[in-house]
Amino acid sequence: MIEEQAVVVRVEPDKAYLEIVRHSPCGLCGQTRGCGVSLWGKLFGHQQEGFFAANEIDAQPGDNVVVGVEEKALLAGSLVVYGVPLLLLLTGAVIGVFLAPAAAGKDLYPMLGAGIGLALSLLWLKGHAATHGMDTRYRPVILRRAENFTSEKVCHKRA
Repeated sequence: MIEEQAVVVRVEPDKAYLEIVRHSPCGLCGQTRGCGVSLWGKLFGHQQEGFFAANEIDAQPGDNVVVGVEEKALLAGSLVVYGVPLLLLLTGAVIGVFLAPAAAGKDLYPMLGAGIGLALSLLWLKGHAATHGMDTRYRPVILRRAENFTSEKVCHKRA
């Protein structure tokens, strides 16, 4: 089980919305939760990302908790999200190589094949997520309340 510390932001029936607290600071000001001072934060309107987890311990907003996900679920999800698009992209490119005429423009067919393979993989992933996204094996779970939770440093935006 892969574990990480998080803070409960809000609670809904049987689940809680969590935000992960990084153990290492960002390096800009020592903050462990994003404040938007960095260039990327300014350009893209940095917001803290959160997620839902099964709330089997009845955690309440503001609680510091340990959340976990199974290693096999993380590995399987990574293979699906990264492996399938890469495999279909390469398959499309190879098919494009074989379909390309011997004349000029031979590079166009592999590029089109790769693009079509990538587009098909993204469509497949969308359908796969819709059907397998509710599978409880892939969902994070709140395991326990955190004991030695380190408090974050305060970082103010620069004017």
